[in-house]
Amino acid sequence: MKIIEVRNLRKRYPKHLAVDDVSFDVADGEIFGILGPNGAGKTTTVECVAGLRVPDGGTVRVAGLDPQRDRTELREVLGLQLQSAALPEKIKVREAMDLYASFYPDPADWSELLERVGLDSKREALFKSLSGGQRQRLSVALALVGKPRVAVLDELTTGLDPQARRDTWELVEGIRDAGVTIVLVTHFMEEAERLCDRLALIDAGKVVATDTPAGFIAHLGGDQRVRFRPSGPFDDGLLLALPEVKEVGRSGDQVVVSGTGNLAPAVTLALAQHQIVPGDLRIERATLDDAFLALTGRKLS
Repeated sequence: MKIIEVRNLRKRYPKHLAVDDVSFDVADGEIFGILGPNGAGKTTTVECVAGLRVPDGGTVRVAGLDPQRDRTELREVLGLQLQSAALPEKIKVREAMDLYASFYPDPADWSELLERVGLDSKREALFKSLSGGQRQRLSVALALVGKPRVAVLDELTTGLDPQARRDTWELVEGIRDAGVTIVLVTHFMEEAERLCDRLALIDAGKVVATDTPAGFIAHLGGDQRVRFRPSGPFDDGLLLALPEVKEVGRSGDQVVVSGTGNLAPAVTLALAQHQIVPGDLRIERATLDDAFLALTGRKLS
C-alpha cells in the first residue's frame, strides 16, 4: 500500500529550479531513501511533502492528505526531523519533549521515547551540552512524539563520527521495526545501502531512477574490481587479454582491474604464470556511487 505519492513535483526559487518534475511512491512500512549530492533538491522535495513549502506544480499526498490543504491532519500522520532544526541552547531535554508533546492531542509517552533513543540519562541536560549524536537522537525523539505513521529524517547522520553514525542507523532500523514508515534523505552511500529498502536517486532536481540498492548495483552488470600492488612490472596487455577483464588502470603503485565473472582467480593465475605476486589484493564490488556515475556521468561524492 502506498502511503506517500508524489507526482510531477516542481519548486522554483528566484535563481534556480530546485525540483523539476519529481515523481515517486513510498510504500507503507518501508525505509525509502532519497539519495543525491548536496544541492540536488532532496531537502526541498521532502519539505514539500511535509507541507513546509508550497510546490509550484504537481501533487503530493501523504496517507491521502494534501500537505497544503490538510495541514492539521498531516501533523498527526507525519513526524519531521530537519537537518537545519535547532533548539534554544538552554532548554532542557525533558522541557523540549514536554513542549513538543503538548502540540498533539494524543502524544507518545516521551519518557519512554527518551529511553528508546538512549537519552534517558540526559533528560535534565541542557541542549547546548549534548553531543552531535545526542542532538540527532533528540531530534528523532521529537519527530516521533506525535506517534506518526511516517517519519522524515533529513541528513540524520551528517557531522557524526563513525560510531555515532552506526548507533543512529540501529535506531532508525528500530523505528521501522516498530511500524513507522521512514523517508531518509542522505548523501551517504553506505547509509543508503545499509538502511533503505528502495531509493530514488536525485540529481539537479530530477529523479534519475528508482530501485532497490541491490537493483541499482545489479544494473551495472555485476562489475567488480580487483586492486593490488604487483611485485614487479608487467604489461597491461597480459590482463586485458583475459575474457573476464574489461579495463586495467593504475593509481600510483596500485593496479586496478575492472571486470566480471571469476575476475580475481583469473587475474591471480595470469600474474602467477609470469612470476608476478599481487600484494595487498582486494576485491571490490560495485557501489551506489558507481551506479550514480553510470546514470549521471559524475560521482555522487
